[in-house]
Amino acid sequence: MSEGSFGGRPTSFYDLFRVENGKIAEHWDTLETIPVREARKNQNGKF
Repeated sequence: MSEGSFGGRPTSFYDLFRVENGKIAEHWDTLETIPVREARKNQNGKF
C-alpha cells in the first residue's frame, strides 16, 4: 500500500500478490483518489 499522485490528484495504491511455488501466481491492484480531509468519513483509516 502506498500513496502518490495519479492524474494530478492524491491517490492510494494497493497491490496484492498470491505466490505459489515461489512464483507470483496472481496479482490484483487498485487505486483510489484520496478525498480532501473535510470529505473523509472517519479519522482512523481509509477515508
